Amino acid sequence: MPQTPTHTDAQTLTRHGVTGSPSAPSCRTDPAGVRFLGWSYNFSINRLTPFMATMQAVQVPEAGGDLEVVDVPVPEPGPNEVRVRVEACGICHSDAFVKDGTFPGIDYPRIPGHEVAGVVDAVGDDVDAWSEGQRVGVGWHGGHCFTCDACREGDFVNCENAQICGISYDGGYAEYMTAPQEAVAAMPDDLPFDEAAPLLCAGITTFNGLRNSDVGPGDLVAVQGIGGLGHLGIQYAASFGCEVAALSTSSDKEELALDLGADHFIDASAVNAAEALQELGGADVILATAPSSAAITSITGGLGRDGSLVIVAVDGEPVQVSPMELIQGRKSVSGWPSGSADDSEDTLDFSALTGIAPMIETYPLAEAADAYDRMIRNDARFRVVLTPGG
Repeated sequence: MPQTPTHTDAQTLTRHGVTGSPSAPSCRTDPAGVRFLGWSYNFSINRLTPFMATMQAVQVPEAGGDLEVVDVPVPEPGPNEVRVRVEACGICHSDAFVKDGTFPGIDYPRIPGHEVAGVVDAVGDDVDAWSEGQRVGVGWHGGHCFTCDACREGDFVNCENAQICGISYDGGYAEYMTAPQEAVAAMPDDLPFDEAAPLLCAGITTFNGLRNSDVGPGDLVAVQGIGGLGHLGIQYAASFGCEVAALSTSSDKEELALDLGADHFIDASAVNAAEALQELGGADVILATAPSSAAITSITGGLGRDGSLVIVAVDGEPVQVSPMELIQGRKSVSGWPSGSADDSEDTLDFSALTGIAPMIETYPLAEAADAYDRMIRNDARFRVVLTPGG
């Protein structure tokens, strides 16, 4: 270890990463000695010892536990990891997996959050793709192994050993977080952090689901549900040049749906939505964004010839469709699981280019529990975002 500096040697302190002097306002004395901006000079052992920096975070202490605000050490990036100073983190319905303990293999306490927007603060060894100061995001897909069959084929989102941000490791309900470098996505300079955060989950899920459905300009796309996913799905479908029908059981959302770019509004509480879609010629794609298997089942009959039902909403109950419905007209049912970091970059770039943005409500970390409750009650319009730096 280098020679121990004295508390009166400001130049030596500076060489060891310490600024200020004993007479500066940033210094204070205690029975053990004098503390200099994160370093403690201990007269009895005559050496400098590191003082660990802490940050504010919101964690779930155990499965089924309440969200709690805590002070924890700022994480250090390991090899192949990037540390992000979190500027915004969206609260997603999937965060209930952590709070309720319904996802297998979670180690507690755990900091949730997989809609992370921020700035690279530090990098670990063997990281050459990222540098301090870059604007970045981290979404649901939190890393992959590169060696399984899926990874060897470039299908990283289906990695057999995939990690999930906020589930496999601590996520973005904090001032800082670390993530594997392959999970990090570059973010355009002109996207505000609080608007970018939900695009890393709700945005990529709807954008990626639609663009991989072979939908084209002029095709009829029906978006089931006008909520956190659906209000973005409408915007993306309209930007693709599609004819868009918005389906909802809330008649008061008609004006909003049309403002977002929908060409038609179908009140599923007042009419048979499947029949209404058939009157429009049958949907080429139905994007199911509301987590209700019963509601999704009720609109499968609205598919047109070669139509595809693309499900991006998570519900544990089965969607019921008869083989005859699928065989006649060559119809299909599929799901789409968000995407990897390159898909996040495509989503962010496309959104910045077209002006697509989520409707958000922002809250400080200290109010995370109230913000989560507002999300889980479906009171938010439409995405809830924590702003640790705000």
